[in-house]
Amino acid sequence: MHRFVLAVLVLLPAPCSPLPAQALRDTVERYTLDREALSRRYAVEYDAGRRQRYQRFCAEWQKRLEAIAYDRLDVEGRIDWQLLANAVRRELALLELEARRAGEMRRLVPFGDAIMGLMETRRRLETVKPRETSATLAHLARQIDTLRTGMEAGEDRDTARAARIIALRGVGLIDALRGTLTDWYRYYEGYDPVFTWWNADPWKRADSALVKYARTLRRQVIGQKDGEDEPIIGDPIGADALRAELAFELIPYGPEDLLRIAEREFAWCEAEMQKATRELGQGADWKAALEQVKNTYVEPGRQTDLVRDLAREATEYVESRGLVTVPPLAKEIWRMEMLSPERQKVSPFFLGGEVIQVSYPTDEMSAEDKLMSLRGNNPHFSRATVHHELIPGHHLQRFMTRRYMSHRQEFSTPFWTEGWALYWEMRLWDLGFPRGPEDRVGMLFWRMHRAARIIFSLRFHMGTMTPQQAIDFLVDRVGHERANATAEVRRSFNGSYPPLYQLAYMIGGLQFRALHRELVTNGRMSERAFHDAVLQGGNMPVEMVRARLLQTSLARDYRARWLFE
Repeated sequence: MHRFVLAVLVLLPAPCSPLPAQALRDTVERYTLDREALSRRYAVEYDAGRRQRYQRFCAEWQKRLEAIAYDRLDVEGRIDWQLLANAVRRELALLELEARRAGEMRRLVPFGDAIMGLMETRRRLETVKPRETSATLAHLARQIDTLRTGMEAGEDRDTARAARIIALRGVGLIDALRGTLTDWYRYYEGYDPVFTWWNADPWKRADSALVKYARTLRRQVIGQKDGEDEPIIGDPIGADALRAELAFELIPYGPEDLLRIAEREFAWCEAEMQKATRELGQGADWKAALEQVKNTYVEPGRQTDLVRDLAREATEYVESRGLVTVPPLAKEIWRMEMLSPERQKVSPFFLGGEVIQVSYPTDEMSAEDKLMSLRGNNPHFSRATVHHELIPGHHLQRFMTRRYMSHRQEFSTPFWTEGWALYWEMRLWDLGFPRGPEDRVGMLFWRMHRAARIIFSLRFHMGTMTPQQAIDFLVDRVGHERANATAEVRRSFNGSYPPLYQLAYMIGGLQFRALHRELVTNGRMSERAFHDAVLQGGNMPVEMVRARLLQTSLARDYRARWLFE
């Protein structure tokens, strides 16, 4: 008996021995899997029950993190601990935001809880009561129709005066609720003939009422006529919320600081643009130089050939100079597709990754849109972005992050994702990648564009620039085609992008450039070793990339403090 106890004690780690390197990775993976499991079980956005369950989940994970012996973690473990703690805090903040928004939409969508309740009883596997659900559906249809007719008649003045952004969110919620109600109904339909007998007609009425009510909200509150594109409304969050978001991204700067940096970068671009303009024989008229470059577009049908050649050129450039490791499989598997005219309304240029998606005119587009697409995707603009989307940009980074530190995908941030690809635009400029003034104009156009994104997105969220002013800014200060500028602003404010996404391109790029100066320029790492180490460390805030490369042993109460500019 004593020998058995002694053997067990020998197998236990000493009290002060470091935790195994895998310990926190396993913890992060468990958090990710548990969170994904909850998202499948509680799939209805703005559901109060879902929100409460996620809040309990976060509280449980905060306790687990507190119980971890932080002092025994190595550098990688401490980074994972910090990232996970930050992710849980951010999740709680987002739940609070969701609760506020749900309250704002309650007047517009007072029937949401009833629909969510039907789905929840199904999720809990409770026995359905067809006659009762039929009455619930009939009441829903009447309630929704009353809201709609009152709004159309001008009786519900409070609802009619609802902020357009709240109405836009409300329409999105109504669409989601309609999908939820349909999923709920289809689960029982046919399988339970009594259920179908009672509920088929009231479900159709409720579904129709939701469609009509959403259309009325679009017309009378949002201001969208049938057949028109959704107006660009946006959702400004204010300076305080911007500071909170920056803190979660480990960016120790305020909005005003970032605007100052953006204006400085913009001024550098304008000075370089003037140099290229003079070389092109356009004197001081940089817009004339831009027009000259835009009109070098290839004929319809040849853009895919151009993109193929540019992709191969960029890959050969970084490989021949030993800048970064490019696995042969990464070169083999990338593919190309064309974007539809509809998708080009919000993505007038490239989208990238393993599949590069190319914008160029199709036969069904108007003559005006065709010309704008041709000009906006000319060879010199494209040469500055194909490597951003493929190699050494998004495709290479995603290829590597799926193979190294893949658990850190949970902490992915656009400051790393977009910052890395933008950094390569800066790095290749410094290495002499542009072949002449036309290429420099193309690269500078995009660099000005990224500086402009910081300016118009921050000013919009601070309430000092409207979407229309942002469009005009892109046309006047950057030289965008107006349709492309409109698509860019629509993408920024009406899509699913978070408030900091558009500024993350250049700010993340500047972070990587500063880290390059600190480690490569100063001779502490080679070019290839630096770039490979970034890719193999996983997707996370760039301040944590720096901590990893410098082997910084982070204190438990660590807060962002790296002033990279």
